[in-house]
Amino acid sequence: MYSFFSVMILICAVLLILVVLVQNSKGGGLASNFSQGNQVMGVKKTTDFLEKATWTLAICLAVFCLAASFTIPHEKIEEPTEQVEAQEAASEDAPAENAGDTEAAAE
Repeated sequence: MYSFFSVMILICAVLLILVVLVQNSKGGGLASNFSQGNQVMGVKKTTDFLEKATWTLAICLAVFCLAASFTIPHEKIEEPTEQVEAQEAASEDAPAENAGDTEAAAE
């Protein structure tokens, strides 16, 4: 499920980038190319469509990010007592090995 949301986030992000790049802050951009009178979608409708597409994609991106955060796979964490016991056992073995090394080095 996490993979699905990751792919959807990538698709949504790319589409959002493209829609934002098509827009022009002064009302030009893609809308200026459709300024002819015989177009089905006029300049105003094109700008409205691009604005609605931007908001829709931004909301979808936020929703997909939240959904992905809830579906992140988690690894099983060991009990703290097991970790402490393992560390204690390792620390008890280490001085015994080091003591044998120092005796051999002294001879």
